[in-house]
Amino acid sequence: MQLSGLNIYPVKSSAGRSISESRVTSRGLACDREWMVTDEEGAFLTGRDYPALVRVNATPTIMGLTLDAPDMPSLLVNRAVFNTLRPTAVWGSRFEAYGGDKQADQWFSDLLGIRTKLLHTGGVSRRKLRADPSVKFGFADGYPLLLLSKASLAELNQRLSKPVTERNFRPNLVIDGEAPFAEDSWKRIRIGEVEFELMKACERCVFTTVDPDTGEKDASLEPLRTLGTYRRTAAGVLFGQNLVARGAGILRVGDGVEVLA
Repeated sequence: MQLSGLNIYPVKSSAGRSISESRVTSRGLACDREWMVTDEEGAFLTGRDYPALVRVNATPTIMGLTLDAPDMPSLLVNRAVFNTLRPTAVWGSRFEAYGGDKQADQWFSDLLGIRTKLLHTGGVSRRKLRADPSVKFGFADGYPLLLLSKASLAELNQRLSKPVTERNFRPNLVIDGEAPFAEDSWKRIRIGEVEFELMKACERCVFTTVDPDTGEKDASLEPLRTLGTYRRTAAGVLFGQNLVARGAGILRVGDGVEVLA
């Protein structure tokens, strides 16, 4: 079994970036979900309600971020100007993050047609993981990392008339070489030299129905509808596993994956 894919998501969208290697810590992958778009009150905005966000290409740079989107000018974002703490929240988890770039705020306002703010976690995030307050992480929904199995995705696609890709589910770590949904029983794994604790299965939402290329929602609500026929539990429709790195190191595509517990 091996690590077959690494993905980072600089903003809360489906527009992930595949990479061949990355440093990982308890915070997650380097550069992953360090930026977030909010309304003026600090409520987070995602492709669930604003599908245009999935067409934003956010490229991490040494200085910060480069933003591109169809019919929008390219914008260089300098993290050094993000020096004003603002209250925000992700699914009820309240904390503070940094804003201050009026050009970036206006860029997203023009894109979405509402007044927005772009926030950055800062060098040390102020958000704590509910299940383990010693872990500080960024703007991911609930956990620093999300794992997806290619075998589980292939099993889903056998049930769909129109196959989907991993991009519909926004995983950071993609593994290959196990039976479908074998990951449901894992508690701890090692990838390369880094150990990970699997915290809980990921509850999926309507965001999975948004086409990662066009930003359009599937009229039949696929693949969520089909997932619901065989992956629905009292906790919701489950697909993928949330996890935390219990250590730090470099992950590379092709690294071996070992089940420890």
